[in-house]
Amino acid sequence: MNFVFPQFLFALFAVSIPIIVHLFNFRRFKKVYFSDVRFLKEVKLQTQNRNRIKHLLILLARILAVSFLVAAFAQPFIPLNNKNASAGVQAVSIYVDNSFSMENISKNGILLDESKKIAREIALAHAQTDLFQLLTNDFEGRHQRLQSREEFLTMLDEIKVSPAVKTISEVINRQTDILSKAETKNKKSFLVSDFQQSVADLEKVKADSTIRTTLLPVAANQESNLYIDSCWFDSPVHQLNQPEKLNVRIKNLSENNMENMPVKLFLNGQQRTPASFSIQANESKEIQLSFVVKEPGIQQGRIEIADYPVTYDDKFYFSFTVAKNISVTCISAVQPSSPQGEEMEVRYLESLFGKDSLFILTMADESKMDYSLLAAQQVIVLSDLKTISSGLSQELNRFVQNGGSLIVFPSTETDTSSYRSFLSSLGANYYLKTDTANTKVDWVNFESDIFSDVFDKPSQGKTVNMDLPVVHNHFSQSHSNQTSEDVLLKTKTGESFFSKYTFKKGKVYTSATSLSSGWSNLARHAIFVPLMYKIAMNSQPEEKLFYTVGKNNAIKAAPARTGENIFKVRGEKKSEGFEIIPENRVVDLEHTLFLHDQIKDAGNYGLFSGNEFVSGLAFNYDRRESDLNRYSPDELIVMCEKEGLANFSLIDMGDKNVSKALADIGEGKKLWKWCIVFALFFLGAETALLRLFRS
Repeated sequence: MNFVFPQFLFALFAVSIPIIVHLFNFRRFKKVYFSDVRFLKEVKLQTQNRNRIKHLLILLARILAVSFLVAAFAQPFIPLNNKNASAGVQAVSIYVDNSFSMENISKNGILLDESKKIAREIALAHAQTDLFQLLTNDFEGRHQRLQSREEFLTMLDEIKVSPAVKTISEVINRQTDILSKAETKNKKSFLVSDFQQSVADLEKVKADSTIRTTLLPVAANQESNLYIDSCWFDSPVHQLNQPEKLNVRIKNLSENNMENMPVKLFLNGQQRTPASFSIQANESKEIQLSFVVKEPGIQQGRIEIADYPVTYDDKFYFSFTVAKNISVTCISAVQPSSPQGEEMEVRYLESLFGKDSLFILTMADESKMDYSLLAAQQVIVLSDLKTISSGLSQELNRFVQNGGSLIVFPSTETDTSSYRSFLSSLGANYYLKTDTANTKVDWVNFESDIFSDVFDKPSQGKTVNMDLPVVHNHFSQSHSNQTSEDVLLKTKTGESFFSKYTFKKGKVYTSATSLSSGWSNLARHAIFVPLMYKIAMNSQPEEKLFYTVGKNNAIKAAPARTGENIFKVRGEKKSEGFEIIPENRVVDLEHTLFLHDQIKDAGNYGLFSGNEFVSGLAFNYDRRESDLNRYSPDELIVMCEKEGLANFSLIDMGDKNVSKALADIGEGKKLWKWCIVFALFFLGAETALLRLFRS
């Protein structure tokens, strides 16, 4: 037992007053003279015993009356869970969970409204002079300080549902930061939340022993939810007028089976491919939506289902680009238009890429090449270069690092030392020497992204009866386990004929033979077309289909452009007028944009450079809030005990009065009223004893 005002206990010295009265008043006797006391001896003995009991009972009643009266002023209490209360100004931090899951409905209404009511009762249960901090998932700047109760209640009324998601450990860390700066020694924190399992990471909490933390869980009537979890394409390459297959993952977190639920797909505002699905209880299912893109450019899409009462996750946004064209540059020692070019096989490259409207082909002479133009290319082909100059090597290295695709066909007179330095810098195996033995290609990597959909896959990967290139001369190559080599074609001798390497953000493809007809028939072979075409198609930059609202997303933009145009992010028509300027960092001619949580609503947005529509951006709400499974009060108590969170307590709301429960936690079981009752009782007992024994 403890006392709120222990200094009043000094008044217990007043107990000496009835003791003194007892010693100096009840001990005085009067002499009465009798002629013969023989008959009074027995009566005298009985009277002395009776008086002694009477005096002791009265003394005890007076001592207890004084003691309980003094204790009433000292305000005794029994600490709850061994937590001591202290008098004076208190610093109180109250977290109100305003995530999307708080839109669910309980028996008292919407969870958020119930949580705000509880937070209000917490504030009103404290003294007006106490200091308060209001905290939500938004971590707003105005909430990062202690304030008066009036200010707290005003801001409490302004709380709305937010897409932001914070874990319990993040919330407690923020509360600790604020309360640690308070000068008062009496510090409390309260967390009003539904304590979803996806965010209630109590195992990561680092508790401050000076802060008493109270958990107040609120519960919805039901925890069922049907939502769209994610989406992705079968292939990262998107082509005009070709079937696209969009995979959609849907989760049913309920105990009910759902049949023939409609799902809608919108592309650039127009509905495509209406479909339906059936899903079992507590099942995650993937469905596939097929459609064809008939116009090139930026495609902004949306998937929709219908569910209630949690609706924020019934829409899922995505964005991708169907390239209008792919820029290809061929750097060669001799151009096909020159007299010597009649014998050079680079003309096959011109026939392949130059006559297809999808590609923009540039044939460049190595001696007249403008290196500044390489950064804008997507595919660069080196053909018949005897040496690689240091300047060209540096620019190509930067080109690959920034995501470009480089294809290397050596010259018949290749300077292997020059190529060795160049290829090694790209993390690729290099050429050693010329091998003049006749051989042919007899193995194709059907699992690679280049050939996965080109051939009907032979059983067990065999290439029996397949017509593959014949090789007269080729370069033997080094072998290192430190490279990321992915062999696409092999010769009969098991040597690499055509390989792929991944370097930083880009790719490097190396051929063991020249395009010269004297070395092989690769350039004239049927496999050459799908090989080069798929390399070019796969050179398109990988795009993120969507981003998550509330996260510090880093968005990669195109290589630096000329001019002073500023990047801007603009909203859809429904968000007309929405425009932000993201932070822009340029590294190696590449833009990285940071939005710093400026986008609050899910939807499709556009990235603009000046008035040019650069790319589409799609943002979705964090799906962690979609899983409504929560920890029960008993489970939370067990977790606190398991993690050794001794300063944590829990109020199971149920039908309890919040103010009373908070009083019990804050000051324990108050006993001052009982002290007054007992003081009055013993005063009454004294009066009764005096009258009883007098009669």
